[in-house]
Amino acid sequence: MAASSEEKAVTLSVTGMTCASCVRRVERALSRVEGVETASVNFAAETARVTLGAPVPVEALIQAVEKAGYHARPLTDRERPNPAEQARGTLIQLIAASVFAVPAVILAMAMDIAGLHLFGEPNLHAWVVLALATPVQFGLGWRFYRGAWASLRQGNPNMDVLVALGTSVAYGYSAWVVVSGRHDTHMYFDVSAAVLLFISMGKYFEETSKGAASQAIRALLAQAPETATVLRDGAEMEVPLDAVQVGDRLLVRPGQRIPVDGVVVDGFSAVDESMLTGESVPVERKPGDRVIGGTINQHGAITIEATAVGADAALQRLVRLVEEAQGSKAPVQRLVDQVAAVFVPVVILLAAITFFGWGLFAGDWQQGMTAAVAVLVVACPCALGLATPTAIMVGTGLGASRGILIRNAAVLERTRKLDVVVLDKTGTLTEGRPQVSDVVPLGEMNQDDLLRLAAAAESPSEHPLSRAVVDAAIEAGLEVPPATRFEALTARGVQAMVDGRLVQVGSPAMFAELGYKIGPLEPRIGELEAAGRTVAVVAVDGTVVGLLGLFDEVKPNARRAVEALRRLGLRVVMLTGDNARAAAAVAARVGITEYRAGVRPEEKLAFVRELQAQGLTVAMAGDGINDAPALAQADVGIALSTGTDVAIETGDITLLHGDVAKIAEAIALSRETLTTIRQNLVWAFGYNVVALPVAALGLLNPVFAGAAMALSSVSVMANSLRLRTKGRALARAAGNPYTAPVENVLQANRGPAIAMALAFVLLVVPLLVFTGIDRGWFGNEGGAADHTGPHG
Repeated sequence: MAASSEEKAVTLSVTGMTCASCVRRVERALSRVEGVETASVNFAAETARVTLGAPVPVEALIQAVEKAGYHARPLTDRERPNPAEQARGTLIQLIAASVFAVPAVILAMAMDIAGLHLFGEPNLHAWVVLALATPVQFGLGWRFYRGAWASLRQGNPNMDVLVALGTSVAYGYSAWVVVSGRHDTHMYFDVSAAVLLFISMGKYFEETSKGAASQAIRALLAQAPETATVLRDGAEMEVPLDAVQVGDRLLVRPGQRIPVDGVVVDGFSAVDESMLTGESVPVERKPGDRVIGGTINQHGAITIEATAVGADAALQRLVRLVEEAQGSKAPVQRLVDQVAAVFVPVVILLAAITFFGWGLFAGDWQQGMTAAVAVLVVACPCALGLATPTAIMVGTGLGASRGILIRNAAVLERTRKLDVVVLDKTGTLTEGRPQVSDVVPLGEMNQDDLLRLAAAAESPSEHPLSRAVVDAAIEAGLEVPPATRFEALTARGVQAMVDGRLVQVGSPAMFAELGYKIGPLEPRIGELEAAGRTVAVVAVDGTVVGLLGLFDEVKPNARRAVEALRRLGLRVVMLTGDNARAAAAVAARVGITEYRAGVRPEEKLAFVRELQAQGLTVAMAGDGINDAPALAQADVGIALSTGTDVAIETGDITLLHGDVAKIAEAIALSRETLTTIRQNLVWAFGYNVVALPVAALGLLNPVFAGAAMALSSVSVMANSLRLRTKGRALARAAGNPYTAPVENVLQANRGPAIAMALAFVLLVVPLLVFTGIDRGWFGNEGGAADHTGPHG
């Protein structure tokens, strides 16, 4: 592959990682490559996100990963690792190994616990068990040997070392017993076979759960059709999506997905954009309107002109944003990484201490070996490595499906501490599409001339209020003359030469600053502002000739959004550059009691800093244009975006479709994701804290240690997947509709639950039966009275 001379970041697919220790090793290997700025590995997604400070060949990155003992390749949309395929391979291995492992475990228990032998021949029985356990040890255990060797070559042992070492000790000792003919000595083939069986089973369910956790990315990519109908020379041509170029005209029939981003040039239709925005109601699209690739054309056929294809399309940008969020690390992960870095060596040392402690102080070397194997097996840090990334993957994926883009994992921790949410008025609480509602001429000026001159002066400006004045003039059928010497006075108004006359349009404050006497106009201005209008004064050649009243409709769900934020315990403040009376009118309609009017962009920034200086944690929500400084300064910046602009860089959280009601839902989702991470870490750390001393004291059979280790990983994955079942509850708590199917966590995890239960039964039933035989519970006196097995 060619050198990545222009790329600033590369995402690699990394396979072969088995625990949190592997994550640190891959990151360290990538960080050592010259030109690499940062390397962040996601264990759950099996990806590495590498940012580059200088051009670095992708091959150099791959080589570094391979040298560390893993496999890597560039991640492309068409060649993404499929966890389902990996799980299928593991399942085949598991089934094949079970043919040998299950009879090996049962026969080993029969011999060790009850003293039963095939045909009454201990020698034959032992050799049969050895023959059954050997393919399990070297077949099912191969992946652990391979991983252990790779990690040891790098001087950084991982969980594979623990599994390989523990099972090899049990198997090797037992094989020596058989070969040496010491049939009066206990063997541990049941330990080696059952531990490998259980841990491999845990791996299988881990891989299937990873597939479920990464479903959001695959679901997004699945939205893009494979072909498009291009109109060339008056004919329709079906071409692969990769062949579509900017400027091509495409025909989209009813029911088809729109292939790429574009602008409608012909036809009318309703488009379902729910996959990007979470909005269940289709939106009308007509000539001139933008459409997004991957959305569904519901009704009439439309012709669009492609404006963005490939990596520049909104869908691909959205996928990249979600991937970056899923690959990021929460600050709490730093603690996990530090623990994982020393965890395996410490466990090996603890196992050695356990073995020699039992041998030297209790004189029981066999018990020491059993306890040491239990320590090695039970301490595998799989759950620790999965705790954070799986929750982030599920949480950010759920958010993406609801039109909520959480930029990175660090945002999750900051949302937990939020005290205040500051809301911009225009475009956040209001529609952001002001309209001229009042035209008030003064003196000899008539309405049409007033509107025409004002529109001419405003025409060079892109400000929403300016566009509203121009649109009003056009809708009134007026001819808008050209303007010259245009000058915009930031956040106050404009002035320009129109038909040789100086026309000024702006706020009353601007006219007061310019020295106009607007006192006589105050009553009329007050009436308009009290009705919620934004007032623009118009002057021609130094004389005020009229007033314009502009009205921006409050969003229908704005009041509900404010109430939802209050239910989350947050203080809500509104900021606006509008006048005090208009601000008061909007605040009253949406239920906000605290607001500031006449605030300029720099003053919004100062207000956020003022709140932070009081020790408060602040979220700022705005449309990401003139609110950008305040969004960047806030602890959590919430940008309201349209569906075609998914890459607002200033927001920590981006809400597609500009839906203000999603603010509370985004905060609630972030908090719930963080709660899940903490639950997972408590479970993963707690499991090791409790299990390790129990194993070292010889109170935990290695077989059950293997089962517990597998169960811990499955439980962490299941807890993360539980987030997906909360989508409806989170949406409804914010007062939002939720139409997607709700998953049941028990149904989603019924496979692992049933399999683990059956595996436990496989162990417990033979254990009870053979123990009963050994101790005469079934009336079989003398069954094996002189036999004391390792389980008994």
